[in-house]
Amino acid sequence: MASNARGYWLYLVPSSILFLGVIAVPFLMNLGASFTRWSGVGTPRWIGLENYARLLRDERFWASFQHNAGLIVAMAVVPAAIGLVLAATLFHLKGRTAVVLRALYYLPQVLPVAVAGVVWGWMLHPSYGAVNQILGLDVDWLGDPDLALATVMAVMVWFQLGYPVVVFMAGLQRVDPALHEAAQIDGASWWRRFWHITVPQIRPEIFVVLLTCTIAALKVFGPIFVLTRGGPGDATMVPSYFSYLNFFQKSNVGYGSAIATVLALVIVAVTFLFLRVQERAT
Repeated sequence: MASNARGYWLYLVPSSILFLGVIAVPFLMNLGASFTRWSGVGTPRWIGLENYARLLRDERFWASFQHNAGLIVAMAVVPAAIGLVLAATLFHLKGRTAVVLRALYYLPQVLPVAVAGVVWGWMLHPSYGAVNQILGLDVDWLGDPDLALATVMAVMVWFQLGYPVVVFMAGLQRVDPALHEAAQIDGASWWRRFWHITVPQIRPEIFVVLLTCTIAALKVFGPIFVLTRGGPGDATMVPSYFSYLNFFQKSNVGYGSAIATVLALVIVAVTFLFLRVQERAT
């Protein structure tokens, strides 16, 4: 029995090596750099907690987390709510129509972020964009500080919607149809059956979607980089792009590392909170 147990541990070696090389070691190196003042070349100078004290006073840093809160709504809450209704509707559709609709909803998930972002940039262009031409408007969707964040949020709903639809449809496979049939015989409407039977039955999938989409929103970078570069001004600045800005454009590696470290800790804390809530709910 002991030899079999040792054999099982061998299967963890490849993943452990990847975890150390891709996550643990880079995080510790980033943590160490966050206590220094360093331009990326030469010898880092130890400054202790100075970068973190600077973060507490940095209005751009706090504003970037406020923007992240909006993106959590756009990438987790709204797609989960809409995806739940769509999945329940599509689950009962049969034939080619259902297959086409499922593929269309999931298509944004398989498109490269750069390609999708460039296409949306063309569509939202104030001069020749398809959105303005269709609506008959003359709006700079991504260039107006009052509209840029809301526009990015709308685009991110489109990006993210297919993921919860697929996860929820997989969860619906294990819902007992007899429960719906009994409720329908008793006169329950579709909405009451959905709310009192479907939603409680796929609660684990809902937690998974909310957790993974919230983490994706907290560390979102690609769409911001392609669509707005954090602008106009700081209207769409998020912590991941703020960290990148300090790392590569301002050559302030220590400060960028501090931003990345705080963001990583926030993600870990959010993950722990979600898991505790899920544990109590089950």
